[in-house]
Amino acid sequence: MARMHTRRRGSSGSDKPAADEPPEWSDGDEDAIEERVVELAEQGHSPSVIGLKLRDEGVQGTPVPDVSLATGKKITEILEENEADPEFPEDLRNLMVRAVRLRDHMDENPGDHQNKRALQNTQSKIRRLVDYYRGDEIDEDFTYSYDTANRLLD
Repeated sequence: MARMHTRRRGSSGSDKPAADEPPEWSDGDEDAIEERVVELAEQGHSPSVIGLKLRDEGVQGTPVPDVSLATGKKITEILEENEADPEFPEDLRNLMVRAVRLRDHMDENPGDHQNKRALQNTQSKIRRLVDYYRGDEIDEDFTYSYDTANRLLD
């Protein structure tokens, strides 16, 4: 698949191994895993960081290689059930953080044309995602601007 703002094709990444059940060495309790997911979310971690922490640290000393195989639910589904889901989807939030960082850089370095283009591309991606998520994940009347992103991320 081609990238959005270049004429090149994207680089291919590795695929997760196909598995229907968790490995034998992973004996995690579903309730304990869900409690740990909610606990990490309340500490302010995003769903991808929660997955990394469960993989590396585990629950009660046992690593959790894949939450969806161990519990039958995705991390975001567990967070929604326990009303601990983040205000914005993770991909949109990450793009907003990047746009705010680029905008602050542009204020300090107005002649940096390469980053000006990067800021334009990032804001374009944000607007596309806002249109995609509007009504479901975010409010119907939400519109992106630097001021709103800066206020929401503080």
